[in-house]
Amino acid sequence: MAILTAPTPGCVTFEDVSWEFYEQFLEEFKDRYVRHTFDDGALEIMSPVGLQHAGPKKLLSWLVETLTEELNIPILCVGSLTIRNQRRAKGIEPDECFYLTHEAEMRNKTDYDPDRDPPPDLAIEIDWTNSSLPRMPVYARLGVPEVWRYADQQLTVFCLTATGEYAESEQSRAFPLLPLDEFRRFIVRDPQVDETTWIRTFRQWVRTSLTP
Repeated sequence: MAILTAPTPGCVTFEDVSWEFYEQFLEEFKDRYVRHTFDDGALEIMSPVGLQHAGPKKLLSWLVETLTEELNIPILCVGSLTIRNQRRAKGIEPDECFYLTHEAEMRNKTDYDPDRDPPPDLAIEIDWTNSSLPRMPVYARLGVPEVWRYADQQLTVFCLTATGEYAESEQSRAFPLLPLDEFRRFIVRDPQVDETTWIRTFRQWVRTSLTP
């Protein structure tokens, strides 16, 4: 196993990593948040990068949860669940992910079995660092239908196509009636407004614009 040069502080990549070592790593770090990507024997590990990462991560999650509550859409929030597939030699830890279409199927399960269970329906990716391993192709090979990528205060929605690749979309697959242009104004909170007030404003917008 070789260690490659880290592209950014707090990030390191290992080459020639076996699947068995990867699973041991997951077991050792199961109670700690360490963002990682596993791709055909390469394992990249990133440490958390503070408020510039945690703030958007939590806000986007909060917006999704509020949206499903107001629209009466069943949801299962599974946080930074590690999505992996040994046959495809892929594994990744999203910043946040959710079951919507498959919520009922996953509702009462106490663990995630990649040989039995579908991947989450929606993943959120907060991009603050330069990764040596491209993460979007890993999500695609794992079959995640939709990824929301936040970078430079911009939200881009990617939907998985029939060819197994992602395409940018102006319509969310998880929330097809959501006007993304209007939704995007809520993803960067006004620094003069507290989070509680911001979410209450978003909730009122959903009730006014999206519910009968």
